[in-house]
Amino acid sequence: MTQDTGKWTGSTASWGVRRGASAALAALVLAGAGAAPVAYAADGHAAGHAGAQQQGRRGEVVSVVPVAEHSKAEIATELRDQHVGTDSLRHGVRAYRVTYRTVDPYGRPTTATGLLTLPEGGGRRLALVSDTHGTMADRDYAPSVAEGARAQSYLFASTGRAVAAPDYLGLGEGPGPHPYMDTRSSVTASVDMLRAARTAARGLGRTVTGDLYVTGFSQGGQVATALARAVQGGDAPGFRLKALAPVAGPYDLAGTEMPALTNGRVNDISGVFYTSYFLVAQNRLHPIYQDPAEVFRQPYAGRVERLFDGRHEDEDIIRQLAPNVRALLTDDFYRQLTHPTGGFREALRADDGTCDWKPDVPVRLYAGDDDTDVPIGNARTCARTLARRGARVRLLDMGAVDHNGSYRAALSRIARWFSGGAA
Repeated sequence: MTQDTGKWTGSTASWGVRRGASAALAALVLAGAGAAPVAYAADGHAAGHAGAQQQGRRGEVVSVVPVAEHSKAEIATELRDQHVGTDSLRHGVRAYRVTYRTVDPYGRPTTATGLLTLPEGGGRRLALVSDTHGTMADRDYAPSVAEGARAQSYLFASTGRAVAAPDYLGLGEGPGPHPYMDTRSSVTASVDMLRAARTAARGLGRTVTGDLYVTGFSQGGQVATALARAVQGGDAPGFRLKALAPVAGPYDLAGTEMPALTNGRVNDISGVFYTSYFLVAQNRLHPIYQDPAEVFRQPYAGRVERLFDGRHEDEDIIRQLAPNVRALLTDDFYRQLTHPTGGFREALRADDGTCDWKPDVPVRLYAGDDDTDVPIGNARTCARTLARRGARVRLLDMGAVDHNGSYRAALSRIARWFSGGAA
């Protein structure tokens, strides 16, 4: 669930965001943006307060640093080059890297980073869009760091809204490893980014009203769905969920995504990348293996954990792993993809179920028929589950497009829907 952040042309991994920032868009960053005054300085408190006191500081802003500025015309040129509609664009934008306090998967205090993008114009009071990204292994792919990961934030901000794009834990400039596909910590980091975005916007002379529109792509589509549930459930006081529009999310890991790894519905390269990343990251949270050789064949068992250290580019990881999932995994563990047991089953159960609730707002799910990263069956299962709960849900089939193509096709539609109030 990765996306090619520069060209949005599907290739290797696709539960997330990939390097390859378009030279055209990267060149638009003002040379002096990084030298602009910091809008919000660290408050000087020690980072190690524990327990309830630390919980109360979740979302507290540590710093805000300007990272980019673009005109409406510049954004339009780049989006057109990527075959993304531009009819909703209204303003230029300014973007900032926000560092904020949050908690790790065990509830311990940590920090994370994310991108806050504001329109130049559009009034002082702004609704907020949460945009959650897809899979990435290199922390430097994250929206607050990589220019090529920001185009969707620029699109939504140009319509006249603030945009909060969390990097998640362990990506961008956040410490530690990324707990890939851990739904709970992705949600806490995203909720706390909403709080931080509101504070940072206030320091920049804008007011975030609390009206919240939630979207995300691939891994981020799954995170967006879980985030919307958390907001509706009261986990982000002061924010009012208005609409949910995820794209190509892996909402059904056990029932759709894992079986698709064995029957050809997920392409080999993406399947190897996702499977390896998921097992390494989830093993830190669930007892899947004690030795990588219990799960991975050699020579991959001897290198796979090192490859997912947050410092390897996706393409480098792929070059050093097996050509397909069957060659990657031991015979015993390959069978677990369709008949999970133990810690692997626990991990799938913990990360599934994001569609098993009743949103009080309209939901639009976007997916493509030719997606061989996150097959459209994920969205169909999610739509059925939401509908059984009584949700107002529509599945919008983008047609014969691949994973990244579904995102290109959906982005401008989501922007128009949000701009129209998402009725």
